[in-house]
Amino acid sequence: MTEFPIDLDAYQPIALDSNNPVLSDEQRTALKANIQLCRDALVFFTATGAARGVGGHSGGPFDTVPEVMIMDALFRGANDQYVPIFFDEAGHRVGTQYLMAALHGELPVENLMQYRAAHSHLPGHPELGYTPGVKFSSGRLGHMWPYVNGVAMANPGKVLFCLGSDGSQQEGNDAEAARLAVAQNLNVKLIIDDNDVTIAGHPSDYLTGCTVAKTLRGHGVTVLEGDGEDIDDLYQRICTAVTTDGPVAVVNKRPMCPGIEGLEGSTHGHDVISVKLAVDYLEANNQQASADLLKTIEAPKQEKDFLGSGDVWDANRGVFGDAVVDILDRMTESERIDSVRVIDSDLEGSCGLIKIHKAFPEVFISSGIMERGNFSAAAGFGMEAGRQGIFGTFSAFLEMCISEITMARLNRSNVLSHYSHSGIDDMADNTCHFGLNNMFADNGLSDAYDTGLYFPADPNQMRACVETIFFQPGVRFVFSTRSKVPNILDTEGNDYFGSGYRFIVGQDEVIREGTQGYVVSFGEALYRSLDAVERLKAEGIDVGLINKPTLNMIDEEMMAKIGGSPMVLVVESFNRKTGLGSRFGSWLLERGHAPAYAHLGTHQEGCGGLWEQFPHQGIDPQGIIAKVKELL
Repeated sequence: MTEFPIDLDAYQPIALDSNNPVLSDEQRTALKANIQLCRDALVFFTATGAARGVGGHSGGPFDTVPEVMIMDALFRGANDQYVPIFFDEAGHRVGTQYLMAALHGELPVENLMQYRAAHSHLPGHPELGYTPGVKFSSGRLGHMWPYVNGVAMANPGKVLFCLGSDGSQQEGNDAEAARLAVAQNLNVKLIIDDNDVTIAGHPSDYLTGCTVAKTLRGHGVTVLEGDGEDIDDLYQRICTAVTTDGPVAVVNKRPMCPGIEGLEGSTHGHDVISVKLAVDYLEANNQQASADLLKTIEAPKQEKDFLGSGDVWDANRGVFGDAVVDILDRMTESERIDSVRVIDSDLEGSCGLIKIHKAFPEVFISSGIMERGNFSAAAGFGMEAGRQGIFGTFSAFLEMCISEITMARLNRSNVLSHYSHSGIDDMADNTCHFGLNNMFADNGLSDAYDTGLYFPADPNQMRACVETIFFQPGVRFVFSTRSKVPNILDTEGNDYFGSGYRFIVGQDEVIREGTQGYVVSFGEALYRSLDAVERLKAEGIDVGLINKPTLNMIDEEMMAKIGGSPMVLVVESFNRKTGLGSRFGSWLLERGHAPAYAHLGTHQEGCGGLWEQFPHQGIDPQGIIAKVKELL
């Protein structure tokens, strides 16, 4: 393995005492040197992810290096006084965890250069037990401070640090955590990076009137606010927090990515730094070897050709926004304002909602990282007949809104939700961001208000699906993947969902006929299943393929057709425990059908990378082919 080009042995393991809040000249010099060294290292190894095309996050861990260096020094000075873990609400700042694991000798330094790569055990969010040196799992904002409260209860007399951010503080969980911490006088010290940046913009613009400091003070938390880049002031405030009884928030103001030309203060700083900007930064900081190594890294490519699919690839998560724009464009401005409201949860660029925002800002509300409240607001707007609330976020966060979905259904709300990043495709973020448990959205009783779960297979079907269901009543969920998907072809080589196609709610579709059984699939698993079916046919095994774009409705005619066949295999990227496969088998048995049956789905922790997730789970074409042969 290539040697890590930055000498991390230069790190100075100093020890600090919180009872002495004034740095000596020697301590200050050492801290500043450590900060620069670690910031250089973070820029370099996170940029290796950018070079390989897996993305990631550079700005968050870069920002918080000064705080982490001080925390590390305090741990070394009085380890028994603390729970020596760098708990972090922002799991996307995982670079911090990997860097500190390497500095402490728990993770080989060279491994850092495989940031987010397939099978590297360095996913986009920390996972306990998966990566050497990682001591907790994190990733979904708002979840860690409540958890740390419990750790504090289990460790009375010790100080706990929890790194936070202005973004994570937008989650309602943190308001609950604050009240409990104050009521129980828990010795939790929040170290908050207040850089006024989230993915979609600046909180000072879209959540006017709110600040982290005011909010926390309102809950009764002691707040120490200051400049996060002033090392003396930062150290003094952290020492004061440690020596102050009860919960304290050290709020550190700074621009995002301070000192990185081209990123400082920018919302783009949230994401992984580009190779060009990383090279420029490293060269300016005399890290030429790192810059040179970055220039040599090439992104791996998916070389496989998928039989039965065309060569037009597009991201359905963006096509959703295009389809909604087309519909809204047919309305007058007053009709749009009266009947439609789009409420974003800081992911407009990821969920396609940005296209609606740009085209029709009069119906768009940029909100913060508040999935539960934002979904409910969209549902509330759609309480009256003729009105539609529109909501979007990552599919993994659907689990956070289950109770709100139930209440929307009970209030007979009309809300169209788009959950992107469903399944596992192109998900170097790994397990905490997998969108696996989506079938829970259909949790109403049999006589409940209409609920529809839809996962279109390609861009043509996505457009047709949105066109059909947009004005329908009820709670509707549309799923898409992070990755692009190809156009599905019929047996004549034409677009299956092309000109003249009309999406029909609840209707399954025969993509390929077969005499020896059927594969049933949907979404991004369909084109992979189609490839497997075509290859099986070439071997003389005549299995067919059924597309099930409406996940929670039974097509009785199709059920009878495939139930009478010799074999049925459901293929999906959802959770094997809770996905379509577990339901589909019951549906067959309830109707007296007993074909040879199995279902494939996601069942183990991810492996990083991009397309590598599908073969890792055994749901790639090779895995499908093997399972079909086993059933036959």
